[in-house]
Amino acid sequence: FAVSLSLIILVLYISFILLIAFAPAWLGTPISPGATITRGIPIGIGLIVISFISTGVYVYRANGEFDRMTKKLLSEVK
Repeated sequence: FAVSLSLIILVLYISFILLIAFAPAWLGTPISPGATITRGIPIGIGLIVISFISTGVYVYRANGEFDRMTKKLLSEVK
């Protein structure tokens, strides 16, 4: 589970870096005419938000399912 979440975040970050490398003009284009916010800002913020969400999902699952599995395993070992 951790590997799959890590791969998703890795692919998103690499895609963002490649977008910066190969399409900086597109990222630098304002969202709307006359706006000071470019396309890159919400994409970057979205990437950070997705990272926080995936961390939250992992913590939720780790605190629930993984802790139960660990307790069961420890009781079997004893």
